[in-house]
Amino acid sequence: MHMHKYEKIWLICGITALIVFLAVIGVSAFYLGNKPPSCLTTINPEKVDQTAPFNKPGLHKVEGQEWDYDLVIVASTFTFNPMNVKIPIGSKVRIIATTKDVVHGFEVAGTDINMMLEPGYVSEYTATFKKQGEFLIVCNEYCGTGHHLMFSKIEVVK
Repeated sequence: MHMHKYEKIWLICGITALIVFLAVIGVSAFYLGNKPPSCLTTINPEKVDQTAPFNKPGLHKVEGQEWDYDLVIVASTFTFNPMNVKIPIGSKVRIIATTKDVVHGFEVAGTDINMMLEPGYVSEYTATFKKQGEFLIVCNEYCGTGHHLMFSKIEVVK
């Protein structure tokens, strides 16, 4: 079979790009140990209010961990609990969140914090708040007619 010169060049470029892409993914996954976030922790969505730590949502100081605080958030029908949180500037915070009803989004505007909250699963994210100010938490997954009213606020203070 005869192939045109330009056809061979594009075929070589495509195969080379594929090999480079697979090599980058392989090195990232196997050598560096990167893996996609997974929801290995489960929870009964009907008993969220009786299950620790979700029975006491809010900011809690922790000792002996690599982070300073646990921020426990519970999403439910068009609301986040707690509505307002004050975090000291420079604190490393582990955000632990779940939902009681439907799929909700959890995005802290102005940061790279973005999680999907699914009923029956616990989502976690660790972040350091280095900038003082107010950060709006919004639901970025459509969850019903009151979706646009679903928000909360993190205030980073000195």
